[in-house]
Amino acid sequence: MDSKRGASPAREMEDRPTLLPGLHSMRSSQRLEEIAGLRARGIGEHISLPQLVVCGDQSTGKSSVLEGITGLPFPRKDGVCTRFATEIMLTHTEEEIHALAEIIPSPLRSEEAKMELIAYKREISDFNELPEIIAEAGAMMGVRGFGESNVGPSFTQDVLRIKVSGSIGLHLTVVDLPGLIAVPSDDQTEADVQAVHDLVDTYVQNTRTIILAVVQATNDIANQGIIRKSKKFDRRGERTIGVITKPDLLNAGTENRIAALAKNQDTTRLKLGFFLLKNPSPSDLAGGYCHLEREQHEKQYFAASPWKELELDVDRTGIVPLRTYLQRLLDQHIERELPKVRKEINQLIKRTEVDLADLGDARPTPAHLRIYLSRIAMHFHRLTTAALHGDYHGVDAAFFQRRKDSFDYVRLRAMVHNVNTAFSNELRNSGQTMKVVAQHDSEADTHDSASEDLPSEPLHVSHDEMKAFVLKLYRNTRGRELPGNYNHVLLAELFHYQSKRWKAIASEHLASMFDQVKLFVQDAVRCVAADDHVSMEMLDRIAIVLEEARQKADEELEKLWDDHSQQPITYNHYYTDNIQNARRNATRNRIKQAMQDASIGVYNGKLHISNTAADAEKLLNALQQEVTVDMDDQACSEVLAGFSAYYKVSAPDCPCFRI
Repeated sequence: MDSKRGASPAREMEDRPTLLPGLHSMRSSQRLEEIAGLRARGIGEHISLPQLVVCGDQSTGKSSVLEGITGLPFPRKDGVCTRFATEIMLTHTEEEIHALAEIIPSPLRSEEAKMELIAYKREISDFNELPEIIAEAGAMMGVRGFGESNVGPSFTQDVLRIKVSGSIGLHLTVVDLPGLIAVPSDDQTEADVQAVHDLVDTYVQNTRTIILAVVQATNDIANQGIIRKSKKFDRRGERTIGVITKPDLLNAGTENRIAALAKNQDTTRLKLGFFLLKNPSPSDLAGGYCHLEREQHEKQYFAASPWKELELDVDRTGIVPLRTYLQRLLDQHIERELPKVRKEINQLIKRTEVDLADLGDARPTPAHLRIYLSRIAMHFHRLTTAALHGDYHGVDAAFFQRRKDSFDYVRLRAMVHNVNTAFSNELRNSGQTMKVVAQHDSEADTHDSASEDLPSEPLHVSHDEMKAFVLKLYRNTRGRELPGNYNHVLLAELFHYQSKRWKAIASEHLASMFDQVKLFVQDAVRCVAADDHVSMEMLDRIAIVLEEARQKADEELEKLWDDHSQQPITYNHYYTDNIQNARRNATRNRIKQAMQDASIGVYNGKLHISNTAADAEKLLNALQQEVTVDMDDQACSEVLAGFSAYYKVSAPDCPCFRI
């Protein structure tokens, strides 16, 4: 390497007195200094900060573009700078120029590995050391191909940070990302390809990142990976700049296509447009190439044919116009994003203060721990008591008001009422195995009392079909009673058959109630114990108690069901009232029908009331004809009346007394 490329950092900077004349205006320097201060304090780990990112496919000339922007010579040896992100931090101070290399470990690493990588610090006395530093850092990161180990990942999410400070005239942070891999190879597996894409995505998806999308002129622009990513993560194109490299490698006659692309007139367009650069050739680099020589040679190249005839925009060709444009773009971008950064920092401070307050005072002794846990227990007791009593606007009102979409379980008392009401409605409307309706499509005769199948919905049957079903039960339960009477077993079997859906409905009710209470407990514990470790320990212990309560509830349900499966019995006077009402209604209907029959053919179908013996005799004869002579039918009617009366008495008690 020529002496110009092997000088000390101070000498390198001194050789570039106008390193980036377009990037260190008073405003941008002040703003970038603020951002650099935030990044130096680790704020960038919590809040996205504005930065420049250079990315593109492999071998597109990213290193040359990065060197042209920063003024720092980057090694171009294949495979050296492409295994991990390299972050360049340039900070202007009035002190002597100083360069330092360090490693920022991935958040996914263990604490022990993080401490080992953070401990890596190396002073840079000569930029000739950069290849050695990169190889050393790669070995520290465990990247395959660096050091003596041939195992490990080909790429890593760790970052090599190179910090340069001193009288360099600018504040800037630029990140050089590994080149995107199109297809796997012998040295790069499918996992390696995905790892690179994931790493690039973490940077370009940041809305505060300016994307310098480096594309090679000799390849189809639309199919280059970074263009597809920029369209995915920057759909409005407000922060992507296309940088076209290697126009000197184009086949003769194809320059028109690249010229149209540089003018943003091709099929692939960016809102911020493209820049066309001529990177130094290998022979230029071998001869020792300084920045001024690069700029002059680049200007001469685009001033000659065939580019001269293509009327390129001089403000869009060469590294110097790119720097000037970056100055303007950075100013606009930072002015737009910095207020948002300040707002997010203030929000982060407030959240941190709340978290610190929730952690409470230090707990160095068992006594302090007991006090801390006692406070949590008392808070939890107040919260649950208020929830059980339905006091949502007294103690801990904020807890009950903060979740507008979760009133159903946060407001515990209201939730219990709602779940119980739903259970009561389902038991009343869908609790019967067979339900008499005016119109139906079911086939009741396919089900009998011996069936073990439990339909998900009641079977809709007509009154006649219900009587036919009861008749089957009647004939299977006859004992020593006289015709027209029914055995007490008939009422029991009919009731047990009709109510066999109750247990399943009650079990679902218990499960629903348990889930809702569990959600409430989880929310309440997280409210009173901000420390995740403490809340998880509490929930683990409470879960055991809740499960025991759930088992006891299931056991109680089994006991209630066992009682329910016995012979029906009740001392509720409404049972007698219901039977009497049913009999009165039946009598009324028979009298009504008899009166209609007596009037037909005599009084032209109209009701005629008189005190004559003849009219009274006609009515009595009609009533006599209504007498049921079928003893089985009479018994079925009686048992249906008894069942209906008992079901009405038994069902309403279930929501409150059976569960």
